[in-house]
Amino acid sequence: MRDVNAASTNAPTLEPLIPVKRLTWWVLALPALLVVSLAIHSFYLLLLSHVMAGCLWTGADIFMGFILGPVWKHLDPQQRQAVQRRLVPNTFLYMPVLAITTGTAGWYVAQYDGFIESATPIFPWVVAAGVVVVILTVVGLGILLPTNLKVLNEVRKPNPDPELLKQWTFRTRRLATIQGLFQVIIMIIMAYLAIAP
Repeated sequence: MRDVNAASTNAPTLEPLIPVKRLTWWVLALPALLVVSLAIHSFYLLLLSHVMAGCLWTGADIFMGFILGPVWKHLDPQQRQAVQRRLVPNTFLYMPVLAITTGTAGWYVAQYDGFIESATPIFPWVVAAGVVVVILTVVGLGILLPTNLKVLNEVRKPNPDPELLKQWTFRTRRLATIQGLFQVIIMIIMAYLAIAP
């Protein structure tokens, strides 16, 4: 009887798929700031929420695509799994919140500045920005997020499939690089819109 109890107490316990304590809850301050800015009609707070969320989102995408991405190929499978166990939960809330906040606040900023009027010479730039944001959001929320959930679920298993993890990891790496490239494009567009007449 004691051996059965000892075996059951030594069994590894899985943490939840999305460990709530490790989510980046502080990032919810940015959509809250967006809501407050809209409620009190503060363009300054609206612009602040857009710029802050955009900078954090852009920086994270560029870091993932151009700095962390190339490191992956030099890690052995156990090292990749260890990084994924920590990285995926920490970005699970962070990235979608930044993507949605940036795009939403950007729409309101463009509306406030009169950029969404099709007769303005800046309108094609606004459309380009919108297209890039849609691409970034669809790739991030529609492909990267579900893939990261699959990876997280797989690394939690007692014997994760290394080939499956390698396939998902390298797909994520390629997509993160694409995200990084589109973030550079959106920075070029935003710089033009900031100085446009």
